[in-house]
Amino acid sequence: MKGKRKKYLGAALCLIAAFFMLSGCTASDNSGKIEIEIVQYKPEAANYFTTVQDEFNATHDNIRLKISSPNDAMTILKTRFIREDYPDIIGIGGDINYSYFVDAEILADVSDYEGLNQIKQAYRDIDEALELVPVDGTFAVPYVANAAGVLYNRDMFEEHGWQIPTNWDELNALCAQIQSEGILPFYFGFKDTWTCLAPWNAMAVDLAPADTAKQVNKGQTTFAKEYREVSEKYLELLQYGPEDPFAFAYNDACTAFARGESAMYPIGSYAAPQILSVNPELNIDSFVMPASDDSNGNTLNSGIDLQFCVMADCKNKEAAYEVLDFLYADENIQKYIDAQTAIPCKEGDFTLPSILDGMSDFIAEGNMTDYQDHYYPSEMAVDAQIQTFLLQKDVDAFLTKFDTDWQRYNRDIIRMVQEYEKQHGNAN
Repeated sequence: MKGKRKKYLGAALCLIAAFFMLSGCTASDNSGKIEIEIVQYKPEAANYFTTVQDEFNATHDNIRLKISSPNDAMTILKTRFIREDYPDIIGIGGDINYSYFVDAEILADVSDYEGLNQIKQAYRDIDEALELVPVDGTFAVPYVANAAGVLYNRDMFEEHGWQIPTNWDELNALCAQIQSEGILPFYFGFKDTWTCLAPWNAMAVDLAPADTAKQVNKGQTTFAKEYREVSEKYLELLQYGPEDPFAFAYNDACTAFARGESAMYPIGSYAAPQILSVNPELNIDSFVMPASDDSNGNTLNSGIDLQFCVMADCKNKEAAYEVLDFLYADENIQKYIDAQTAIPCKEGDFTLPSILDGMSDFIAEGNMTDYQDHYYPSEMAVDAQIQTFLLQKDVDAFLTKFDTDWQRYNRDIIRMVQEYEKQHGNAN
């Protein structure tokens, strides 16, 4: 079965040659130190990682740490895999690329890493759910997460006496009330297609099964069935935004919200640095998107924003683990949280950004569900499909295309999953 998985996923990743042959990656420099190389995919955090690298190297005599934070890191990594030029550790998100890498067997099983015991189970479960088919072992150590819902102007809410909504009817009533007072409820930046995914994901976690993509791959359901309510409710949100939400890009929307041109902004916590760069004094809080008709049916849309994976070919796992221990020290995680408005995946007494106050109960309880788009192949361009749908407002056409394109872009994975199901029965 593993050979078949490699065959199917090799085509999907365009990394066939790399996945069957692995070569050495850990080296020693002229001083005799073990060199551990990390390539991580968040260039906006480059300054943080430069500091971590320098502090590690200043305090460790036997290991030299090198951290790269290139633009377009995933493309660079895949190119390096083809060349059999592997770093020791990669820092990536919990998304479809991680799924491909697990299935291609290029990541080391880190079940023996003691630091895993301190990682919140909810995020370990998210990683496990991302496996295309169940695989024995653990292949990543979650570092930080983000959350998507609704950012709101706390001072504006207090001034007008508006209450935080807890279900779909309350959200619509709030938006109508805000409009009646001559204020725009939401700002959207749908000129940038990726921003269309933020409200989609935040509503989908309430309205569709968390494993919708997996159920479709098994032939147990369709997106037309599971995504109808999400699609219909998304169209309802448009009436509460600017007249032409497609005229504004992400930066435009962040700037408008920062200047008080809307009461709310349905986006992820990752937008906070951009918003506050425009107006550092803005008092922002957030709440979970209340897409459910039942106030008890909401969950926080939270996914793994950054996690570290040791490559299967790393020659010195002990040194790699020593690096991870340093990265996962509480003081370093707190520095990252402060710099990037992030949520720690590690258990501990961390101080969360005030922007997450309204989501803190969900975070503490572990009541969170991963982004649906973490299961979507990039080739399918779901963000662009959603943008087109919001322009055309044809639910049936959108859902039909979604199902058709899914079969087209996932046919190898679907074949692999269904073969696994035949061999193992109703596996999760």
